[in-house]
Amino acid sequence: MKTVFLGFLYLLLPGLLWAQQKPAAKKAPAAPSTFNPKQRPKNLTDEQLLDLVQRQTFRYFWDFGHPVSGMARERSNVAYDYGSEVVTTGGTGFGIMAILVAAERQWIPREEAAARIYKIVRFLEKSDSFHGVFPHWLNGATGKVIRFSQKDDGGDLVETSFLFEGLICARQYFTGESQTERDLRNHILWLWEGVEWNWHTQGGQNVLYWHWSPNNGWSMNHQIHGWNECLITYVLAASSPKYAIDKKVYDQGWATGDYFKNGKEFYQTKLPLGFDYGGPLFFSHYSFLGLDPRGLKDQYADYWQQNQAHTRINYAYCLDNPKKYKGYGPNSWGLTASDSYQGYAAHSPTEDLGVISPTAALSAMPYAPKESMAALKHFYYDLGDNIWSEYGFVDGFSEHHNWYAKSHLAIDQGPIVGMIENHRTGLLWRLFMSSPDVQRGLGKLGFEGAPVKK
Repeated sequence: MKTVFLGFLYLLLPGLLWAQQKPAAKKAPAAPSTFNPKQRPKNLTDEQLLDLVQRQTFRYFWDFGHPVSGMARERSNVAYDYGSEVVTTGGTGFGIMAILVAAERQWIPREEAAARIYKIVRFLEKSDSFHGVFPHWLNGATGKVIRFSQKDDGGDLVETSFLFEGLICARQYFTGESQTERDLRNHILWLWEGVEWNWHTQGGQNVLYWHWSPNNGWSMNHQIHGWNECLITYVLAASSPKYAIDKKVYDQGWATGDYFKNGKEFYQTKLPLGFDYGGPLFFSHYSFLGLDPRGLKDQYADYWQQNQAHTRINYAYCLDNPKKYKGYGPNSWGLTASDSYQGYAAHSPTEDLGVISPTAALSAMPYAPKESMAALKHFYYDLGDNIWSEYGFVDGFSEHHNWYAKSHLAIDQGPIVGMIENHRTGLLWRLFMSSPDVQRGLGKLGFEGAPVKK
C-alpha cells in the first residue's frame, strides 16, 4: 500500500491486515440471505429511484443495527478476526443521520426513530469513553472498547466528531414534547457537554491530536492537519459549550499541514486545498453531511468551490482513465476509500486500482447532480445484478478484474443516504447548521456566509 495520506495510515491498518490474511468473509449474524438482486423494480422515475436507493441503503442501519446497542456495525461481513460484535462510532453518527432521513420521509414512524437513537445514546452513556471521547470501535453488546490497532485502544477524536455530527442533527430534529424526545435531547446534551475536545491539544498545544489512550497515552502522536475528512473535528471542538478550543488551534494546527493549500489545476479545474488530484472523495462527504458548504467560506477557501472542484477532478480523471481500466466512463466513476480485491484501500487518482466505489459518485450528488445521477442509473439498471443488494449497493467493484464486493461498510453506506438527502432537501444541512453551538463555533473560527438555510 503506497498511500501518502497522513490521516489514512491508521485507518487502513485493519484493511492491510485483511489484505495479507484474507480470511473468509463470513456474513455476520442477522444479515438477510434470501435477497435476489435480479428482482428489482425497473423503469423508475428519477425521484422513485432516489427514494429506492436511499431507503434500501438505510436498511443497513435499521435492520442490521446491533440488537443490543442499536449502533451501526462496522461492516456486513466478519473480517480481521474481530468478530461480529464490533460497532463503529463514526459510522453510527452517519447512521443516525440516515434514521432522521427515514423519519422525515415517513419510512419509519417518528417515535420509533427517536426510540432507536435514544437506545444508542443510553448505550453510549454506559460505554467506554476517555475524557468524554469515544473509541473508534466498541463491542456492541458490552460497550467495551475494541482495539483498532496496536496502540489505538482509547479515545478517537475524529470518529467522535462524526458521531456528534449525527447526534447534533438528532437533537435539532427531535423538538417535540413527548417524553422520549425530551429525554433524547437532554441525554444528547449531556454527552455533548462532556466531550473534552481541548484535552486533545495534549497540554495546550495549538493543534488537535487524533488519539489518547489510558494505556498508551499520546504515544500514537498523530496530529490532525488538513486537508482531509477532519474539518468537522475542528468545527465541533470550537463549538463545545465547556471544552472549546481557540481559533489559533485551527489556524496553527488544522491549516498548516503539508497537504493543506494547493492552488494548482488538474483537468482544467483549480483545486484550492488538499492533495494533488484531490484525494479520495470522502474528504468532501464526511464533514459535509452536517456542515452546509453552500456559501461556507473562511480565510482559506470557499468550501462549496473546494468540494465541487474535488468532485470534478475525480470525475475527469475517471473519464481520462490513464490506466485504461475496463468499465470507467461518464456513467461509471468515483474513487474513494473502500474494499477492493486487494483489501481495503484509499482509492483516488493517485492510488487507482481499477475499483469504483458506489458511495463516491452517489454521495457527490450535491456537487455533480447530473453526473451522479448518470452513475446511479448505470449502477442500478446495468450493473445491479452484481452490485445491488439488501442494503443498497455493495462497497466496491472492478469490471476490469471481474470483482464485485459482497460487503457493506457503515462509513460508506451512511453518506449515500445523507448526501442524496442534502441534494434533494438540505435536511441534514439545515438541522446541523441550526445548532446555536455550531453557529458560535463557526463564528469563532472565522467562517462567514453560512446562514441557516430554510
